[in-house]
Amino acid sequence: MRVVNLAEAFARFHEPWSPRIVGEVNDMHVKLARLRGEFVWHRHPAEDELFLVLEGRLRMQLRDGDVDVGPGELVVVPRSVEHCPRTLTDEVLVLLLEPATTRNTGNVTCDRTVATPERL
Repeated sequence: MRVVNLAEAFARFHEPWSPRIVGEVNDMHVKLARLRGEFVWHRHPAEDELFLVLEGRLRMQLRDGDVDVGPGELVVVPRSVEHCPRTLTDEVLVLLLEPATTRNTGNVTCDRTVATPERL
């Protein structure tokens, strides 16, 4: 068992859209990510994703309407829902909770795909 200091963990990386694993809960990964700009439209056919915004403002773009999320707020994107995260501030710091099998770009493979997230 270990304590994770979120500020110290975020200080260890600066690359956007490259989640880092900081813990595990059952078969779920707890990840931290820095977000900047717009990601890619994608879906996760078998996995839900939880985004907890720690700093900044995030817009979760959805085909049927966007959802804005601020510090201390979270949004759960249900499996199979196509979405595209976009920052409304220069940078957004998020904590993600998702199944360990979840690939950051879901059903899309591109230059932002992280096959094996680094552990902090």
